[in-house]
Amino acid sequence: MDSGTLYSIGELARRTGLTVKTIRFYSDRGIVTPAERSPAGYRRYGPDAVARLALVRTLRELGVGLEAIGQVTDQQRTLGDVAAEHAAALDVQIGVLRLRRAVLIAAARRKSSVKEMERMHQLAALSEAERRRLVEDFLGAVFEAPHGGLGQDAWRRSMTPELPGNPTQEQVAAWVELAELSLDEGFRAAVRGLVEGQAADLADGAAGPPRPDVVAVARELVGAAVASGIGPDSPQAGPVVARLTAGCALAVGRPDDARLHRWLLHRLKAANEPRRDRYVALLAVVNGWPAPEPLAPVIDWSVEALKVHAAR
Repeated sequence: MDSGTLYSIGELARRTGLTVKTIRFYSDRGIVTPAERSPAGYRRYGPDAVARLALVRTLRELGVGLEAIGQVTDQQRTLGDVAAEHAAALDVQIGVLRLRRAVLIAAARRKSSVKEMERMHQLAALSEAERRRLVEDFLGAVFEAPHGGLGQDAWRRSMTPELPGNPTQEQVAAWVELAELSLDEGFRAAVRGLVEGQAADLADGAAGPPRPDVVAVARELVGAAVASGIGPDSPQAGPVVARLTAGCALAVGRPDDARLHRWLLHRLKAANEPRRDRYVALLAVVNGWPAPEPLAPVIDWSVEALKVHAAR
């Protein structure tokens, strides 16, 4: 390109794909300046204006503001600095858009009322400190029983959601639903009952380590039968129930007799809270954990099988 070539604003528009009006606007802002003016007062631009306008057009399409563009073209700031700053601003905007999209999708799926959608939006927009306070309030209500300190710190930690700083849309949606569950007084009472039930499994009520959780024993011994499609009232379920009652008897230090069977049936019924499965599934999404196996099918199967086989 001839370094002495000068372009009219119309020629510059044809070369860059920008409109005459846009180039004139950039020229008035000092982002691109004419090399000279014709005797009639028309602007004439040098070859460097083509490259400069190409940069300006790219940055504008990327959403960079005119002030920052002017600083780059005037070499007051480097292109790298401006790009990094704008990328960071976009991260914030993307996070906001994810929150909005998650709320709108959830509202559409649930056919929410205006009040419900407003509540979801408020939960999605909570700051990290506000989310932490909500979680602590929930866990404080759940573990407020007298036995709350008996080996339950790990359980409490395992129930704590930690939304990452740059969550996915799925994590945001899961957090909103999990927060709603956490605020539900009925759910809080149900989980508190589960905690109290576990704490009550201390030997003779004395101080000491808590007994193994019978729900965990059931999951270990019954899970395969549920996965295999064995019916709780089928003959094949009998040996599974025998292993279940023997395992629980060993775990809690009681004889494997009718009294233990009644106690075990009561404990499993009390532990059957389907919303607990939903909480744990949402927690896994929020924290980026593998999806857990639901407990409700195992407990349902165990209860029905105990009624049929342990009574024989």
